[in-house]
Amino acid sequence: MFDGGSEPPRRLPDLIDAGTYMVDERGLIVDVNPRAERLLGRTAAELIGQDAHELLHRGKLGERVPLARCLMRQTHLTGRTAQGEQEWYERGDGSLLAVSWMITPCRIATGRTGTLVIFHEIAPSETTEVVTRAEAMSDLDRLTLLAETTTTLTSTLDVGEALQQLVRLVVPLLADWAVVDLLTEGGKVSRTAVVHHENGVLVHREDLEGPMPPVPQESPMPLSRALRGVTATLAGPENYQGPPDSGIAVAQRKLFEVTGMHSASIAPIRGLREVIGALTLGRSERAGAFTAADLLLVEDIARRAGLALDNARLYERQRRVAETMQRHLLPRLPSVPGLEMAARYVPAPRASQVGGDWYDAFVLSDTATGLVIGDVVGHDLDAAAGMAQVCNMLRAFAGTQPEPPSAVVDRLDRAVGRMVEPSMATVVFGRVEHAEDGRWHLRWTNAGHPPPLLVESDGRTRFLHEGHSLLLGTGLPCDRADAFTELPPRSTLLLYTDGLIESPSDSLDEGLSRLCGNAAALAGRPLEPLCDLLLDRTRPDDNDDDVALLAVRVPAPVR
Repeated sequence: MFDGGSEPPRRLPDLIDAGTYMVDERGLIVDVNPRAERLLGRTAAELIGQDAHELLHRGKLGERVPLARCLMRQTHLTGRTAQGEQEWYERGDGSLLAVSWMITPCRIATGRTGTLVIFHEIAPSETTEVVTRAEAMSDLDRLTLLAETTTTLTSTLDVGEALQQLVRLVVPLLADWAVVDLLTEGGKVSRTAVVHHENGVLVHREDLEGPMPPVPQESPMPLSRALRGVTATLAGPENYQGPPDSGIAVAQRKLFEVTGMHSASIAPIRGLREVIGALTLGRSERAGAFTAADLLLVEDIARRAGLALDNARLYERQRRVAETMQRHLLPRLPSVPGLEMAARYVPAPRASQVGGDWYDAFVLSDTATGLVIGDVVGHDLDAAAGMAQVCNMLRAFAGTQPEPPSAVVDRLDRAVGRMVEPSMATVVFGRVEHAEDGRWHLRWTNAGHPPPLLVESDGRTRFLHEGHSLLLGTGLPCDRADAFTELPPRSTLLLYTDGLIESPSDSLDEGLSRLCGNAAALAGRPLEPLCDLLLDRTRPDDNDDDVALLAVRVPAPVR
């Protein structure tokens, strides 16, 4: 957000064909005109507040430009007016925009100066020889592209994101089309991406994507050989004009016909242990066929992509194991007369690791109901294993004899310190008790966990901050306390982990406030829909953690 002075940000006017944006002394974008939004494929909200150099400035191969080599940034720092030709911006979809530009100092707020940038898109005919002809690349350019491929693809452990970055690196620099065929763990073939460069943007042809026929083991056809890991091959529509020897050859003939590709380079994508798939780069609009030198470059790119994809797949496999393990360890909720209970576990987003979040509920020896919500520090199989140990120990300690929650958690803390691989964890352990007069009570202790939320039937809410003490596993002495509250008729108690409220873009107070407001609005809903809606409305979009949620509702009084 613009916070540079007392004057509000102005909206720059649209020029006939020029994009404009304004940056402050730090190089952060403070204003942008609609034409710039359209040219850059980014909204004003995605641009304002971002470092213009880091977000936009690129080399002709799409690589990031060091500050010392960025002419536009140097001009901004000197505070002089200057102009240039054939620089490149990165659009929102990852494609490159060739521009001519002019930079001039300007006033952005009272007492503050900045820089106004005016840029024009250069017609394709002016830049084709510079940015789209692989055969014109110098050895240094090729090495730069390979280095960028390695850096970019190894920066993510998400298969989908890695494929998107791979396509962005090679289209339109090397080809008009990029096709990625991947072998699944079961040996089947999936055409995962068919992407075309159209009018400066990358367009997915979903009608050409999807499951493919099996790979024939003896076929000499280029794609079949690549998918078996035999060799990289130059190919064209003529390779598929004869009688097809397999279903995959029929699919390739259709690909060449629909796309209009007259030349293609097809290379295996190899992992450390096996072939992962094949990369096909094709030319349709531009003249000139791929050369042997081009094929060597494509083969090297595919090899680097294979290592990155292999790592991402291994990571995904480990993550699935951890998630499956965690789901199987989470308990089934008991049936307790008078109480309604519902629980949810939502794993972290695909690109993130599995954590150690858990919930639990069980009937104690004195007929009270034990409630647990916890989070073992860490995000991997060790965290999931630690969660299982802590969960089971807590159940065992709580079930031996009726004790205050603080005594149970204190025993648990000492036991955690004696584990072979000690874990640190936060936990809330509570006892829901039904008194002889018909009222319901909660006794609890909190070891470093976010506070439970009590939601009354009329929407009034309050966080249960009492009974708070140090988290488990620190090895430090701690005096743990118990807290007590009555649970009003038809009230709902919410126990949750921090993934529901924490966000890199918001403060903790904002997350707690969002939870409180949503819970109040949903107070009258049945418990199962309440849990689903609460997760949907409260969990931050940029959340990178898993979430456990346990909801308990006490009944209306018996008349």
